Amino acid sequence: MAVTDQVALAVSSYVMVAAESSGSRGRTAFQWGGTIAAIFLLILNRWGRRSTLEYSLLILYLFTSFPTVLFEILRGQFGYWVAFLAVAAHLFFPETFPFSRFIIFVVTPDWVADGLRDTIAGGVFCLVVCVFLVLLEVRGMGGSTGWECNSHCSWYLISILLLILFTILYLCLGPW
Repeated sequence: MAVTDQVALAVSSYVMVAAESSGSRGRTAFQWGGTIAAIFLLILNRWGRRSTLEYSLLILYLFTSFPTVLFEILRGQFGYWVAFLAVAAHLFFPETFPFSRFIIFVVTPDWVADGLRDTIAGGVFCLVVCVFLVLLEVRGMGGSTGWECNSHCSWYLISILLLILFTILYLCLGPW
């Protein structure tokens, strides 16, 4: 093997390792940052307007961006019990425990979960969810004519911008 071939092989392996590490850093930032921002938005939604559409969109975002370690725990036996208790609590106290949407973490087939979580389709899906959340928030503030924004609205917009930031970071640094 010639020296130039060895150098080319070393450079290509270095580039592959660097690409994998930046992709994993982007995915980790997307998973943890997006999850924290989405949970914060769920809390704000619970204290604010209580929009079921925004709640459902955030659950779908969480399904796609939830950290792998926690996602695997929720997909196991522990997740079955959490889903059962969530549905049971929702049956008896529907206003207090609206957490029955979390059952999606448990019952989704593996090929759908892997397809949304491990491919570029999941990042694009999260970006579309973010756009819908922005449109819903703009509509909730009064549309394009009468902007009525308080501190709750400001925190909501900052959190949505963080969701968009982490999603774009994931799409740009992904190992596609």
